[in-house]
Amino acid sequence: MRVITQFAANVARKRTSAGTSTKGVKSRLAILLAYITLLAMTAAAVLAYSIVASSAEAAPAQPVKNIILVHGAFADGSSWSKVIKILQAKGYNVTAVQIPLTSLADDVAATNRALALQTGPVILVGHSWGGVVITEAGMDPKVAGLVYVAALAPDAGEVVGDIGKNYPPPPALAAPIVDKQGFMSLSTDAVVKHFASDLPAAEARVVAATQGPIIASAFGAKVSTVSWKTKPSWYIVSKLDGAIAPDEERFFAKRMKATTTELNASHVSMLSKPKDVAAVIMKAAAKAPH
Repeated sequence: MRVITQFAANVARKRTSAGTSTKGVKSRLAILLAYITLLAMTAAAVLAYSIVASSAEAAPAQPVKNIILVHGAFADGSSWSKVIKILQAKGYNVTAVQIPLTSLADDVAATNRALALQTGPVILVGHSWGGVVITEAGMDPKVAGLVYVAALAPDAGEVVGDIGKNYPPPPALAAPIVDKQGFMSLSTDAVVKHFASDLPAAEARVVAATQGPIIASAFGAKVSTVSWKTKPSWYIVSKLDGAIAPDEERFFAKRMKATTTELNASHVSMLSKPKDVAAVIMKAAAKAPH
């Protein structure tokens, strides 16, 4: 404004001085008007930008709305049924992948197909063996965060079946049933007493009846990529787990620097404590950067 005032004073001074023509004054006044208009437009643009920037900073980021659930060994997609109902009621788009349990590569491929169908960022959740699957499949750029539910979380070069050798042998796997094709399953007794020990016996027997046998050779696999090293992670430890030692789960959670929740639950916390599991998934969806 000081510049404008000086400019106006100069115009007035020259107008009263001898030799200053009316045409010259009009020309200077036109320049002054154009200058004032330019300053006003600039000020308006700066103000508009400030308002937009402030609004963008004030508006909270929307949570991730796509959730993909990957079941573990001795299970299928129905193991997520209770969690799915809770998430869908909250408006999430939920997909439970039916992995074939025929090899790590096949299971990752099935998960990748589900990821390819999503629009926008995804929270990828894995239970048990499903943790191995999401460790590799989680490298997909759509994956904003990972949630491990009583899950295996290997590092590169580790043989999946060797990771737990430093921990007490899990009672659920003390006497697995292996058929002639090399597929492994659990007896109903093992499921009721150790795998799903905190479920009513009748419900645990349904889990046993619907279990998906896993090819035993899968436990000799190694992941080629490790998504938890670059993606934010959450881990749910099952303190009563009879299929993976709880201390092994704590080791995984600590190694990946995961936000950790511990539940008084068996290996199938998504069935015995679905509200708690869903709460962690929703927290991940709200906090994962995307």
